[in-house]
Amino acid sequence: MTDYPIDLSVKPEVTAYFDPDTNTISYIVKDPDSASCAIVDSVMDIDYAAGRITYDHADRMIADIEARGLTLEWIIETHVHADHLSAAPYIQQKLGGKIGIGAKIMVVQDTFGKIFNEGTEFQRDGSQFDALFEDGDTYQIGGMQAFAMYTPGHTPACMVHVMGDAAFVGDTLFMPDGGSARADFPGGDAATLYDSIQKVLSLPDETRLFMCHDYGPNGRDIQWETTVGDEKAHNIHVGGGKTKEDFVRFRTERDAQLAMPRLIIPSLQVNMRAGEVPTDKDGRPMLKVPLNGL
Repeated sequence: MTDYPIDLSVKPEVTAYFDPDTNTISYIVKDPDSASCAIVDSVMDIDYAAGRITYDHADRMIADIEARGLTLEWIIETHVHADHLSAAPYIQQKLGGKIGIGAKIMVVQDTFGKIFNEGTEFQRDGSQFDALFEDGDTYQIGGMQAFAMYTPGHTPACMVHVMGDAAFVGDTLFMPDGGSARADFPGGDAATLYDSIQKVLSLPDETRLFMCHDYGPNGRDIQWETTVGDEKAHNIHVGGGKTKEDFVRFRTERDAQLAMPRLIIPSLQVNMRAGEVPTDKDGRPMLKVPLNGL
């Protein structure tokens, strides 16, 4: 069993928002005993070909929070996403709240700061975020205690955030029939990912697990909620007692066949800045495309 301070008696109200363009699920997580809430893994919309950013997805979440009379206390990023852009600063401007991410964001910023040839004005100390979480750090959402679990492997900065009986796993796990995420990004590692997954699966079997992505394998409807017990029994990559060696072999072979995510270039530049779009020397929003650099 886990040594983390999980309390299954606290059952937050979780509302999911699916973005079909990036297959991302964002969440509003409400403290069951107050009007306080958090947002996990928000999405900013981008028309990459047109170079246009909009906020329809974030606006739906903002409107729901306002309609329900909720107070936003935290805007959580489970990791620096490579497949969608974060709307964290836009949401913060509208509703307040602190933006939080794992402390290893500094590793990601250093790595991709070099790839994108960012100058010295780009801070690599995580200072763009309001809070940097270490393994086991706790924080409050109203009267509900939440905590962060360090779960590297997909990226070096991945964290699972546990709020009452609900755990938001980012890309550490997919639904049981989806398996696991890739581990071939810079700083990723399949063996480390296996160990992180086992860490998540050490939580009580009844713990609700909420995915950051789902792709509807074999044509099923999109899903985003399962349990630790279901993952342990049925996950096609790690369930049923599959060994670390088997996982590493499969994951390595599989990752070698995968194309880069469609939005990896804009996503990394924006998300390592806590959702802020970089600007050129004249202050205009501008993205770089490094050639042969990723």
